[in-house]
Amino acid sequence: MRMQSIIRAIYPSQCVACDTPTVDDFGLCGPCWSQTDFIGGMICDQCNAPMSGGDADEIMQCDDCLRIARPWSKGRAVFRYHGVGRKLALAFKHSDRTDLTRPISQWMAQRARPLLTQNSVIVPVPLHWVRLMRRRYNQSALLATGIARELDCPVIADALLRPKPTRPLKGANRTQRFETLIDAIALNPRRQAQLLDQSVLLVDDVMTSGATMAAAAEACFQAGAARVDMVVLARSVKDA
Repeated sequence: MRMQSIIRAIYPSQCVACDTPTVDDFGLCGPCWSQTDFIGGMICDQCNAPMSGGDADEIMQCDDCLRIARPWSKGRAVFRYHGVGRKLALAFKHSDRTDLTRPISQWMAQRARPLLTQNSVIVPVPLHWVRLMRRRYNQSALLATGIARELDCPVIADALLRPKPTRPLKGANRTQRFETLIDAIALNPRRQAQLLDQSVLLVDDVMTSGATMAAAAEACFQAGAARVDMVVLARSVKDA
């Protein structure tokens, strides 16, 4: 018996969401797949919010992106932030499920691949050091590293800093979120040369209002980035 077969016998493949046996490693079982709302079809080109009407290849913007100036160019997300998608995002962020890095990074890399250019670098949204100490890892940095590996693209894990702590944004409205993020994300001066004239792909786990992503994008432009795009795991959508 080959070693791989022995390992499979001891540690059979399981669904990453519910531990049900699966055929392949790092996948979802049938029921969990059906309860995961992967975003596809007609989307907003900037924030990846699902949209109705039009053709899938048509470039469109949602009402929020028409009303709010987004500093980044294009954005992509894997699934809506509800159901199994929400369960996976919360487990990865708050329950030490770092084993999810591999499948999540693969999903995100697939969505982000069309956004890459010849001079793309991948940058995670930073955590303040106090929150990093409590959580013990920056989930966005893990995702950025995993995506970079999948796409064979450089990653600058400490390109951005969180110079001041901010209160949790859960329950805050859009205005409160944007006000909270004022001056909350800054360029790491030691990395400015690595962002100059580059196309930056920002990485985060969940997008709600876009306040955090906007603050991070503006910091990249202050460093002289030529372009900023973004990819997130989950997109919080009003009608989800």
